[in-house]
Amino acid sequence: MGYVEHSLGVGFFVWCSMIVLGFILFYFLRSSSKNVEEQSSVQDILDKRYANGEINRQAYEDKSKALRRIA
Repeated sequence: MGYVEHSLGVGFFVWCSMIVLGFILFYFLRSSSKNVEEQSSVQDILDKRYANGEINRQAYEDKSKALRRIA
């Protein structure tokens, strides 16, 4: 009976570890995709400002290069 109890304990530990690992992976993948979305939206805002004439071409190119270096 001791062997069966031991194997059930190990199995429970493995399942809990897998669930925790899954949550950790989900969290990091989700946060990294948010960063990509934020940078994309920043580039969209920059594009709109350039299209509306709020910034000149040189400023647009400088800021676009800076955003690409961050990404």
